[in-house]
Amino acid sequence: MDRFNGSARLMIVSDLDHTMVDHHDTENLSLLRFNALWESEYRHDSLLVFSTGRSPTLYKELRKEKPMLTPDITIMSVGTEITYGEAMVPDEGWEEYLNEGWDRSIVVQETARFSQLTLQVETEQRPHKVSFNVHEGHADDVQKSLLASLENHGLKVKIIYSGSQDLDILPEGAGKGQALAYLLKKLKSNGRSPLNTLACGDSGNDAELFTIPEVHGVMVKNAQKELLQWYTDNAKSNPKILHATERCAAGIIEAIGHFNLGPNLSPRDVENLSSYKLESFCPGLEIVKLYILYERWLRGEMGSSELIQNLKAICHPSGVMVHPSGIEKTLQDTMDALEPLYGHLRGDRSRRVWVDKVSLSQICSDAWLVKFDKWESSGGERRGCVSTVLLKSKPEGANGFELVHVHETWLDGQGGGDGAAWAF
Repeated sequence: MDRFNGSARLMIVSDLDHTMVDHHDTENLSLLRFNALWESEYRHDSLLVFSTGRSPTLYKELRKEKPMLTPDITIMSVGTEITYGEAMVPDEGWEEYLNEGWDRSIVVQETARFSQLTLQVETEQRPHKVSFNVHEGHADDVQKSLLASLENHGLKVKIIYSGSQDLDILPEGAGKGQALAYLLKKLKSNGRSPLNTLACGDSGNDAELFTIPEVHGVMVKNAQKELLQWYTDNAKSNPKILHATERCAAGIIEAIGHFNLGPNLSPRDVENLSSYKLESFCPGLEIVKLYILYERWLRGEMGSSELIQNLKAICHPSGVMVHPSGIEKTLQDTMDALEPLYGHLRGDRSRRVWVDKVSLSQICSDAWLVKFDKWESSGGERRGCVSTVLLKSKPEGANGFELVHVHETWLDGQGGGDGAAWAF
């Protein structure tokens, strides 16, 4: 949360499965559209929060499977664990708060009496969460009886049912909504309340997110029936909650525009990307555009062979690129090597390129140092590198910028493979 001073322009708090991540979208198009929008327009002054029912183990598995961005804050295990940054540093204050009125051993003892409950896998059993599967037809009766039993033991708990099968038992003060309220209170105490907050979800365990008074909310088009029923019963007249007409991450993009929270045109939605510019020079946008164009070139999706000439035109005459293998070439030679690779991966629909953690530093009046992780995926495999790029705005009167230097270093455990496919 310390990437920038002051309040976040926008804080997005999103569920993952079937909200940010569409498991029916095999090419991850809506997720990649969101990624490009976030890194080009919001990363530098906004906060991204993932709020998932997944445990840390399953959350990390999902990150390996899908082209997800790195969030500033991760809320896991249905709001019982809060961590910060890429290192996922736990919030110990939140853990101490949840200990009040909670005895996990009694929860385990009492739930064993209900034959309708089937324990979920061991990774999903957490210090402040006990999780089961239960048939939808038994869910209501089990919840009522179990809650009464636990309250008779003096425990303060809540039971959350979602996805037509998942039943989670948590401390009374836990849950996605309470975790969000805690974060907002923490930010406010530091004088850093977000200017706007957007909560995004699809299932019953996301309903609490929409009860926080100061947030906007979006239920994606594919929201499950228990969340839609909650909306009908509790929030249909609330203008701050939207039932999107688009699925998953596309619905989040829709909500940003609907509530006028900021720009919602993803660079991936721009056909003539080479000529797409904002009113003022935006280094983050230029980096995102550069690698989308690179992806389109490899996939043979460009309508014109002018791209290479345009890329050469933005390269400083003495500019240099250091490949992650350590090989150093001029930027002009790098572009020459890219030219014959047009359509090289035309038949590979899984080939994608995206950037994450775009960080900007203006080092003088006309130059920016941009650091980010660049990823390429194909056929279920991926490689990533840390990239540092020096951009320089062109002299007064000229449009655009110059690419002065590009330096790439393999991320830990990455590298190798087809060097031709990692041309830039």
